[in-house]
Amino acid sequence: MVRKISWEEFRNSGMLWWINMILHTFGLAIVYEMKDGKVTEVYPARTKYRGFSEKDNTDGYKKVSKYVNDNASDLMKESRS
Repeated sequence: MVRKISWEEFRNSGMLWWINMILHTFGLAIVYEMKDGKVTEVYPARTKYRGFSEKDNTDGYKKVSKYVNDNASDLMKESRS
């Protein structure tokens, strides 16, 4: 099963931060551009950034933890399929 989600949902879940944290290791990032509060473009890019601020990391871990907590039952069911 595949269910499309919006970039806003992906970003709000903390997953964009999580993936970019991993990609930063390799000098890469997923970049999104916004106009009038809506995502207009998303693309991979080279970056010199290597990590995020302490505040961004704290916020990211909280979002990912909430996502896992809110979706744990579904994740377990899906992993058994």
